[in-house]
Amino acid sequence: MAYLPISTPGEVGGPDGYSYGALVLMTDAADAAALERILRVIRFTGWIAPASSGTQVVIGDPGAGVVAAERRGIVEVAALVAAKLECAVLAVRVRRDRQLGLVAWRGAEEVGRYDSDPSAEPGADDDIGTEPVGVAAAPEFAALAGVPEAGEKLTEILDEELERDSVSESERLRVILRLLSLPDWIVAASSLPRDIPTGPRAAELVRLRAGMRGAQGVWRNPAVRRLRRRWTPPPIIADPPRESGQGMEGIEPWMF
Repeated sequence: MAYLPISTPGEVGGPDGYSYGALVLMTDAADAAALERILRVIRFTGWIAPASSGTQVVIGDPGAGVVAAERRGIVEVAALVAAKLECAVLAVRVRRDRQLGLVAWRGAEEVGRYDSDPSAEPGADDDIGTEPVGVAAAPEFAALAGVPEAGEKLTEILDEELERDSVSESERLRVILRLLSLPDWIVAASSLPRDIPTGPRAAELVRLRAGMRGAQGVWRNPAVRRLRRRWTPPPIIADPPRESGQGMEGIEPWMF
């Protein structure tokens, strides 16, 4: 499949570009107060977008880093929200435009997990495989979004190996979001705290810092942010496949 380049300035950073993370609630009837209460309890840092067209988006800050208490990244936050609100949730995480992670839940049940390149995780061992893991979850992702007929096409997209010199994971993600009829402005989430190109204005989003709005959050956030920068969230795939020894099996170290 050929991907069209995204040319809007500031949206993505190219083959070694931006990182961002978001969770998409597959409902616009979620209790806004309950959602914010959950995020406040876990001292979440990020934004809550207004509900629109049957979905509600929450964006993490920093997107691919630790965004909540107990070293939670956007994926772990999504799991908690799905269980507490008993709704369908899709977590999206892009790291430096070189790794795409997708994880989905129906309530407390995880239904699919995908990683485009497990070797791109921070601190990954040299022998971690680079091929996508979780492509078989594509039909579950499509069904969760209410478009089960898109499962076959989504499988092709998730299974494709990208040309890293010319195509970013944000480009793949935009195609996926459009296929699933989900908000494709998520690929421009890294533009926050400025307005999001093609998305909601920054003023329309609820800003949380360490779970708090306004001055309280501004006061608490610097110390929390400094601490969280030292950590990385759990990998998308906890035990990814490893590459073979590339013909080196059976050779003892002393032979070198």
